[in-house]
Amino acid sequence: MPNIPRFHLAFPVRDIDEARRFYADIMGCNEGRSGEHWVDFDFFGHQIVAHVSETPADQTQSEVDGEGIPLRHFGVILTPEDWEALTVRLKAANVEFVIEPQVRFKGQIGEQASCLFLDPSGNALELKAFSDESTIFLS
Repeated sequence: MPNIPRFHLAFPVRDIDEARRFYADIMGCNEGRSGEHWVDFDFFGHQIVAHVSETPADQTQSEVDGEGIPLRHFGVILTPEDWEALTVRLKAANVEFVIEPQVRFKGQIGEQASCLFLDPSGNALELKAFSDESTIFLS
């Protein structure tokens, strides 16, 4: 991984064992430290922490490129090959997509492969892959 700052994100889950199955077994994230009501995961070099909470995930939406996107979501930008492999794994695990794997902004600056899905607790995750990473921050 390049020498860049890593982010830390804490988010609510309804069941710690369910979170472990989803993030470790399906997403392929290694587990780090944990306690009775929380668990760390290595999310592609970043630290995410699932905390048991009875407050559900927020499903407020915003429109982007003609699609309703859960406003609160997180994700990762992968290589096109890693994006393809992970979307295949998600499909094999019967994960239901909010936005099916597709190429968005075709022919425009920032063209990207993208998909969006919910974890078992309703947290929205987005996976992206740019064929040209130099366009990630261009408008």
